[in-house]
Amino acid sequence: MPLNYISAAEAVQLVQSGHRVFLHGSAATPIHLIEALVKRHELRDVELVSITTLGDLNFTTPEFDNSFFFNSLFVSANTRAVVNSSSGDYVPVFLSQIPQLFRKNILPIDVAIIHVSPPDKHGYCTLGTSVDIAKAAVEKAKLIIAQVNPRMPRTHGDGFIHVDKIGAMVWHEEELPEVNYGDNVNDSVIQIGRNVASLIEDNATLQMGIGTIPDQVLKNLGHLKNLGIHTEMLSDGVIPLIQNGVINNSRKKLNRGRTVTGFMAGTRTLYDFVDDNPSVRVMDIAYVNDTSIIRQNPKVTAINSALELDLTGQVCADSIGTYQYSGIGGQMDFMRGASLSEGGLPIIALPSVTSKGATRIVPFLKEGAGVVTTRGHVHWVVTEYGIVNLFGQSLKQRARALISISHPDHKESLEEAYFKRFGVLA
Repeated sequence: MPLNYISAAEAVQLVQSGHRVFLHGSAATPIHLIEALVKRHELRDVELVSITTLGDLNFTTPEFDNSFFFNSLFVSANTRAVVNSSSGDYVPVFLSQIPQLFRKNILPIDVAIIHVSPPDKHGYCTLGTSVDIAKAAVEKAKLIIAQVNPRMPRTHGDGFIHVDKIGAMVWHEEELPEVNYGDNVNDSVIQIGRNVASLIEDNATLQMGIGTIPDQVLKNLGHLKNLGIHTEMLSDGVIPLIQNGVINNSRKKLNRGRTVTGFMAGTRTLYDFVDDNPSVRVMDIAYVNDTSIIRQNPKVTAINSALELDLTGQVCADSIGTYQYSGIGGQMDFMRGASLSEGGLPIIALPSVTSKGATRIVPFLKEGAGVVTTRGHVHWVVTEYGIVNLFGQSLKQRARALISISHPDHKESLEEAYFKRFGVLA
């Protein structure tokens, strides 16, 4: 190891009380450095800022409460407890606009803790699997601390950072966090994947949200031609389609011939696939999720999900009542961009019921629930029971349409709610 690498414990000594610290996210979560940081129990009033973080991290110890405050921009499984406690909070913001918070000093960053690929012969590391909001954070941070990991893929796009910009470098080899979206597939998800895929045409440009449904959709697209990818998140499901030539990005107007993403989360197979692969561009999320950029590609098909959907089409995708579950993310960026694209399809795809059998299509959203996508922006809605298009439909029409694709066990109660609201039978 070169002499300028130091230990994680030494590196995090640069963080001081009162600092706002950016944490690199998703598969690039710098677990080794974060574990060292949260052991600094003498710190006070350190604010941590991040989108999704992956890995076995504990932000809920009494020592953490005394020293840190987690201000999340998108909540993940390992931050839900702290964000919904007195030691955390959540900022509702479109993913496309998070870089503005840094670049306009609305959330000025003192320290950025990042996870990078090793420097090349010219001294350039890359932000690897997650350029997204990290590019803006490293641009504006007063100090950068980097975990340098030979297991982090060297990616092309906007994520290059020279070692001269990094204040402290820690060499630590470890596997990246992995997510396999094929693990939790059930019959409903399989059918939803088929239903969504039936809407997609040749030459479409795809955006896939997070989860099992978008990945399942990809399994049903092998018969199509000339698909493109312009998405905030990339997972393993694209690999066979790229290798088989189904995805070739030949019909996109922007970044033709290149798969574009803001970040990726998947298995080692994905990370190896993107390593030094010039056909994949990992880019600033302010660009990737810009509606004016998205709409320029043909037939943009945005596939996103929801926690619940009311009978007028309001989409709650980030909270369960007042409990902050995830975040606004890029759903609205792409739902709007797809609706403005020539031949575009903004799609909300969700199972008709929860794992406990409760209906996801509801008369009213839970008290305190956040509306991520408004009823004015919703077009296509897909469940395992069918497909409806709410665009241009009245309140009564869209309520009837949504009831038609609800779970049979809940149709009667939804029809009763329809009658109570509108005074006529559904």
